[in-house]
Amino acid sequence: MRHNVGVLAAAAPTAQVMAVVKADGYGHGAEAVARAALAGGATWLGVCTIEEALDLRAAGITAPLLSWLHLPDDDFGAAIAADVDLSASSREHLAAIVAAARAAGRRVRLHLKVDTGLSRGGAPMAALPDLLDDAAKATADGTAEVVAVWSHLAHADAPHHPVLDVQAERLDAAWRAARDRGLGRGGVLLRHLANSAATLTRPDLHLDIVRPGIAVYGLDPLDRPVPQSPLRPAMTLRARVALAKRVPAGEGVSYGHEWTTPHETVLALLPVGYADGVPRRLNARGRMQVLLDGRLRPVVGRVCMDQVVVDCGPGSDVRTGDTAVLFGPGAHGEPTAQDWADELGTIHYEIATGVHGRRVARTVVGGAA
Repeated sequence: MRHNVGVLAAAAPTAQVMAVVKADGYGHGAEAVARAALAGGATWLGVCTIEEALDLRAAGITAPLLSWLHLPDDDFGAAIAADVDLSASSREHLAAIVAAARAAGRRVRLHLKVDTGLSRGGAPMAALPDLLDDAAKATADGTAEVVAVWSHLAHADAPHHPVLDVQAERLDAAWRAARDRGLGRGGVLLRHLANSAATLTRPDLHLDIVRPGIAVYGLDPLDRPVPQSPLRPAMTLRARVALAKRVPAGEGVSYGHEWTTPHETVLALLPVGYADGVPRRLNARGRMQVLLDGRLRPVVGRVCMDQVVVDCGPGSDVRTGDTAVLFGPGAHGEPTAQDWADELGTIHYEIATGVHGRRVARTVVGGAA
C-alpha cells in the first residue's frame, strides 16, 4: 500500500493525496491502511462516517481527516472535538453541524459538497447559493471555516467521457461562487474531485487534492491485469485446512449434494465461508479454485456459512494444517480478487470489502504495524 500511494502521489505531483480508508480500509483494516498511506506520501485521510473517523483518532492518528456521509442528527460534537473535518451537502446538514460547533465552543472545518452530476450526495447547483450564504454566516460569526468545495465523479473509469468535463465545469463554478462570498481558510479555498481512476488518467482534474480509494489497495480502477498495472494488490486471503480425508466414489458433498465424487479422492475442508466474505454464488460448478499444495484445486459443493470443501484429487498429499490461498495478487498463480469479480459479474471493490468479520484475522506485513 505504501508503494501504491507512492504511485498515486507521483501521478498527481501538484496535488495533495487524500487516501480513502472507509469501510475498514476497503476490508484491509483501516488503521493499518491509514498508517501505510501516510508513510507512502498521503497527507489526508478520508472516511464516510463519523464512527470511522473517531476510530482512527482513537488509534492515535492525527493527520487531517475528512468524514462525509452523515445524517443531520449524527453526533457532530464528537467529531468536532476530535478535529475531524466534516462535509455538508445541504442547509439542514450544515445547520446541524454549526449548532454542534456552537455547543462545543469550537470552530468546525467544513468541506461543502456539490452535486455536479452524480445525483447522489451533494447540494444541487440550484440549491448551492443558499448553502453558501449559510456557510458565509457561520464563518462570519466564527463558528465555521470552509476548507474546500468538492464533488465526486460519475464516469472516472472512462477517462474521456464528456460528463467528466461537465462536472469539472460545475465544480469550478461552485468554487468561484464560494470564493466570491469570501469563503476559504486563510484566503485559501481548496477543491477536490478526482478519485483513483482520475488520479491516474486525468491530470486536469487533480486540482488541490486527489482522493484515491481502490487504487491504494492495488486493485486497478482501469481493469488492467496485474502484470500491466503499476499497482500491487495488497490483500491475500488464506485459510488453513481444518480436515483432510479420503472419500470413496459416489459420495455427495456439501448441502444439496450438488457435486458427487466421481472417484475416490482427498477432500480438504477450509474453515471459511460466506459469513467471512466468500460469496455463496461461487458454488459447485467449478467457479472457485484455491491454490493449495502448489496447485490450483476446485472448490466443490456449495459454499457454506463457515466452510468450503476442496477436491484435491486421489493422489494428493494435502494434510490438515496446510495453507490454501483463496485469492491474492496473482504472482504465484493464485486466483485474484478480479478473478472472483469476473466470475460473479461484479467489481473487485465488492470482493475486498466483503472480507469482513472478527473471524478473519488481519496480519499486516512489511511495516511496524
